[in-house]
Amino acid sequence: MTLPDRPQQPDVRRSAAAAAAQAAAAGEGAVVPLAPTERFATRTAGMTASEIRALFAVASRPEVVSLAGGMPNLAALPLQSLAREVAELVDVDGMSALQYGSAQGVPQLREQICEVMREEGIEADPNDVVVTVGSQMALDLLTRIFVDPGDVVLAEGPSYVGALGSFAAYQARVVHVAMDEHGLVPELLHEALESLARQGIVPKFLYTIPNFHNPAGVTLAHERRPRILELCRRYGVMVVEDNPYGMLGFDGEVHPALRSYDPDVLYLGSFSKTFASGLRVGWALVPPLVRDRLVLAAESATLCPPSFTQMLVSRYLSHHDWRSQIKTFSENYRERRDAMLAALETYLPEGCTWNVPDGGFFVWLTVPEGVDTKAMLPRAVTARVAYASGTGFYADGFGSRQLRLSFCFPTPERITEGVRRLAAVLEAEMEVVRTFGTPVRPELTRGTQSPSPDTT
Repeated sequence: MTLPDRPQQPDVRRSAAAAAAQAAAAGEGAVVPLAPTERFATRTAGMTASEIRALFAVASRPEVVSLAGGMPNLAALPLQSLAREVAELVDVDGMSALQYGSAQGVPQLREQICEVMREEGIEADPNDVVVTVGSQMALDLLTRIFVDPGDVVLAEGPSYVGALGSFAAYQARVVHVAMDEHGLVPELLHEALESLARQGIVPKFLYTIPNFHNPAGVTLAHERRPRILELCRRYGVMVVEDNPYGMLGFDGEVHPALRSYDPDVLYLGSFSKTFASGLRVGWALVPPLVRDRLVLAAESATLCPPSFTQMLVSRYLSHHDWRSQIKTFSENYRERRDAMLAALETYLPEGCTWNVPDGGFFVWLTVPEGVDTKAMLPRAVTARVAYASGTGFYADGFGSRQLRLSFCFPTPERITEGVRRLAAVLEAEMEVVRTFGTPVRPELTRGTQSPSPDTT
């Protein structure tokens, strides 16, 4: 049987110009209906793309040295051994590994996660662990179950771009608290809490990355940790501790987690930096009341995290010396950190300052007055070097004189060449400033940026 021709359907898509013309034709004050695909929730208004994402296609070309992304260097992984683990997992446990699983996560892996956290002084019950698709998912779900539109969230300034994206998506108001070379400053946290209390505002939580901070690279001093927790308890503020880099110290020291001081701290962990980021296995350690709601939120988001990747991580932890593997990663990253610091000292012009991280992935660089790192980024990519500009790590538009350099992925030789290229771009920018004065900063993009893998 031949079906009749389908009638032509009207095109409901409208350009901005067409919408304006329709509004003008309808008369001033007329309500112009939106097309179905334009009726977004109001909370999406604060969602904008990362300022690096638009340049990623260029920055990812092999001739460009990317010091922007926080991608782990996986060259040290025992790939042949892992290939055998994958084959055996399918052969022996394929019927369960390839099936739906628990929304809370594979029980054996949750027990092993407790063993991993014990390295940081945390004693935990596997029943309080929720496995997630990366710790980013855990952070997003925690924000969903705690934050109403307009609620205040405290975060270090600068802070992780992925966290700021989640806070913006749920319409939180971010109040930044400054850091120094020893991490979050307790006195400034006290001032922020007191100021908010006078306004009748209790922040929903403090979001903090205490160890080898992303992007600032600093570590919270041990003596400050109890003080910060005491301040949050006094003002009734929950603490969310994000600790993906905590075991990647360069001097062999593992810093005690905030969760080891206080069982009410919500702790986020991940295997992305200490094993393999592509498996997307993270977790949250939370009190039972939070756990139940977090599991419900996880079920609505993904039904359940992938059993296959969880079981592969579990086999890796059971059959491999994961502690030695983390040590190998740390040694590789320390070599790259040293290459970056040496290059910064050799090539960067006067007036630039930077921190010396003792672990993790990142160096936080401050450039001379008058240089805008966001405006400079396209010119840096043209010179075949990429970085993450500082404004992406603030919710309020600050950070124009800062940028984040990542040393985790490129070889030491590429790092040196990348810094050399960056120094030449900076010299040119400074010459323009000296000649013409401080340029007018471009208008800041409103809203918090959503991360991409290149800006993690």
